[in-house]
Amino acid sequence: MDLNEDFFKHYHYKTELMAICRQHRLPAGGTKAALNQRLQALVAGQRLDTPTSKVKRLAKPVKELSVTTPLANSGFSFNAEARQFFAAYFHVSKFAFTKPMAVLKRQAEAQPQLALTVADLIDVYQATRNSKARQQFLAENAEEKTYEWNRFVHDFFADPATRQFRPRLKVAAILWQQVKQSTAPKQYVHSLLQAYHEAIAGYVQTSSEIDQ
Repeated sequence: MDLNEDFFKHYHYKTELMAICRQHRLPAGGTKAALNQRLQALVAGQRLDTPTSKVKRLAKPVKELSVTTPLANSGFSFNAEARQFFAAYFHVSKFAFTKPMAVLKRQAEAQPQLALTVADLIDVYQATRNSKARQQFLAENAEEKTYEWNRFVHDFFADPATRQFRPRLKVAAILWQQVKQSTAPKQYVHSLLQAYHEAIAGYVQTSSEIDQ
């Protein structure tokens, strides 16, 4: 499969991205967003460390956390010690890690050159404490956008009315593009079939074809 800028205009399953990463001797682990980032960097000609370019060392657990502790390659993790650190920092008896914090940590691991630290986790936690700010942060994140598309496809296939289309994933993609460009919630609802009837009418199959 040719890997160029047009490649990213189409939907690809995670397993497909993993196979392509292995083909180009890139790490094949991590989230789907991280896999996309590696392949995009490759197409852009950016230097990437491959599994054979250096020996991967397991980071030792952090002995003592501080605001300057790096999030990548330091052994930092969302464990009991980290929970205790944040509880003490925010002067609360219990502390719960948030999704924006998890997203930032994965971003730090995927892009260590950003040099993100515990201080950045504190900042993102404070900046996304209300639901509106949290939703905005997640909406602008590449990983969350991947989740939105996956949820959209799941809900599309769960609607029995979509069985009349072939190929169904193509129709889902057409509707997704319409939703992405609108101000409507980025989710599948049955009414989309009628709202964009003209755009997907060419993919309707006959009753005999549907039963096959």
